[in-house]
Amino acid sequence: MIVAENIHKSYGALKVLKGVTIAVAKGEIVSVVGASGAGKTTLLHIMGTLDRYDQGRVLIDQQDISGFSDRELSVFRNRHIGFVFQFHHLLPEFSAVENVSIPAFIAGKGKREGTRRAAELLEMLGLGDRLAHKPSELSGGEQQRVAVARALINDPVVVLADEPSGNLDSKASGELHRLFFRLRDTMQQSFVIVTHNEELADIADRKLTIHDGVIL
Repeated sequence: MIVAENIHKSYGALKVLKGVTIAVAKGEIVSVVGASGAGKTTLLHIMGTLDRYDQGRVLIDQQDISGFSDRELSVFRNRHIGFVFQFHHLLPEFSAVENVSIPAFIAGKGKREGTRRAAELLEMLGLGDRLAHKPSELSGGEQQRVAVARALINDPVVVLADEPSGNLDSKASGELHRLFFRLRDTMQQSFVIVTHNEELADIADRKLTIHDGVIL
């Protein structure tokens, strides 16, 4: 579902990635671990088309994105990739269902269709009674589930998560981890999860370790 081959990335004289290759199958959950500064987040951003690489190749759903313009990447990202970050980045002035709907509206879906799908996802994630609540009225775990629903709104082929439980307590973290596996089983999405949480890393289908810009 997503393939990164021989990825190199430098920022000035600093070489962050030094020939990383990773392939993720449909419906697979892969965790990526390593010390801070090892290149985990850089790799995730490159796989998610948020950053460009210096050398190598990235294919997502069998499409080579190397020749895409910035605008083409933006459209492709919106329709094919979901993101979940440590900080949920919900817009405080909008309700839960409105926050989830925004990527659907960007993709050109009508208000009725986008809102209906957002409500379905929030219901599935146990937030059916929180649709009209704003982020400040939700717990940390609830806010992160809203962020997960937002990542899923356009039915992406892959969901990329960067420290998704890093800002949650142990109970909410456990719930979020179980949610990822339930989503994989029901929706067959692929997940790549960068994490320092050993519990989450160990229960993934595969755990990869990055050290000094290479996968061990």
